[in-house]
Amino acid sequence: MPTSASPKAPAPEQPGGAPAYGALDRYFKISERGSTLSREVRGGLATFFAMAYIIVLNPIILGSAKDMYGHQLDNGQLVTATALTAAFTTLLMGVVGNVPIALAAGLGVNSVVALQLAPRMSWPDAMGMVVLAGLVVMLLVASGLRERVMNAVPFGLRKAISIGIGLFILLIGLVDAGFVSRIPDAAQTTVPLQLGATGHLDGWPVLVFVLGVLLTLALIVRKVPGAILISIVAMTVVAVIVNALADIPSWGLTTPEWPGNPLATPDFGLIGEVSLFGGFAEVGLLTGVLFVFTVLLSCFFDAMGTIMGVSDEARLTDAQGQMPGINKVLFVDGIAVAAGGAGSASATTCFVESTAGVGEGARTGFANVVTGGLFAVALFLTPVATMVPSQAATPALVAVGFLILAGNIREIDWSDYTIAMPAFVTMVMMPFTYSITNGIGMGFITFAVLRLAAGRGREVPAAMYAVAAVFTFSYLMPALGLT
Repeated sequence: MPTSASPKAPAPEQPGGAPAYGALDRYFKISERGSTLSREVRGGLATFFAMAYIIVLNPIILGSAKDMYGHQLDNGQLVTATALTAAFTTLLMGVVGNVPIALAAGLGVNSVVALQLAPRMSWPDAMGMVVLAGLVVMLLVASGLRERVMNAVPFGLRKAISIGIGLFILLIGLVDAGFVSRIPDAAQTTVPLQLGATGHLDGWPVLVFVLGVLLTLALIVRKVPGAILISIVAMTVVAVIVNALADIPSWGLTTPEWPGNPLATPDFGLIGEVSLFGGFAEVGLLTGVLFVFTVLLSCFFDAMGTIMGVSDEARLTDAQGQMPGINKVLFVDGIAVAAGGAGSASATTCFVESTAGVGEGARTGFANVVTGGLFAVALFLTPVATMVPSQAATPALVAVGFLILAGNIREIDWSDYTIAMPAFVTMVMMPFTYSITNGIGMGFITFAVLRLAAGRGREVPAAMYAVAAVFTFSYLMPALGLT
């Protein structure tokens, strides 16, 4: 990717020397960055269609989980929450940050909320943890500590965290689609998972998932814009037809039936359903802090990498590879994390799919205005979004898991075992223990121990030792009788 800013194209002018877009051009610096209004519009459209799948996937991930009281979030309300927070934060990033980086509920972070936080507390408590993580991000940015904290974690481990989340997402997709399932305890086997529900693939729903995976990957190989969304739409149509013609006992969470009325009034019932500190009463101070820390890390490093990668691709960086005004972008990202929790949509974060818009020529925040506007329109299409079965949507998880892996695996120095081994532990422990927290904790502990064993303890930042010590203590708590 380019590392320096592209030459500034002269602003298109109207008779009399006025910029072609007037105040709009001056505010977003459209012509100054060598773009045009039509490019920004095309870029905004491309980004929306590349990431609109989150409107379907986020409700599936959050809606399939229960909190400690057995409560599940309403699927229709989750669609509204997901679209609303994506619209708000994307528009905010465009107007304040003036970069073509769209935001929505982050894959991986929503898994933390659904599978780790919610089972230990109520849904409002879990979303409160997300809000607290966002407030911490804003505090780190305001104090100038965000970049310093990021530098405390070795580059290889940051990449391993992303890869581990990708593998975790992949496993969630396979399980939610019914492609793999948990073997009942009655089987008395040490093998925890099996193919399909009975040890082999069976039924139309699983076939829809398999075809969806092949279609998604084929479209990505062909570099078709909006490949994930196209696959979801196509396989939803197939599922609707199959459901109408075949006798299918169950599709799982969502049955693919065309709604009588595709339009509906958004249901804002989940907005503001947050308890900031209630979770600490349920899990204790230490565990609560670790949960907030896990959400923070999940958002922190993915967002930083996405922001720098997209801005570099859009040629918004200077000769030193730095992006002017990055603190505004980082602060908006912190607001987005908190806003996602406040809206019960999980943490909202920067989407790498924004590169689709950059590829169409987007260079400014006006592309985000287009993308955010489309998310706002999606608020009124809840019946259509909630008819998509998991078998049609979860192929996207397989594809996203691969893309995360492919985009990060080569960035790890596998020749340095003091990095490679902790990275390996981080990556495999997330899916194998079904816990992002465990992957991060065990990876950090392994890194600190191996650097000490290699006589390179002074190379480990003090912050890493502190975090490793906190994780070690948390793992020893049951043995010490503290839980």
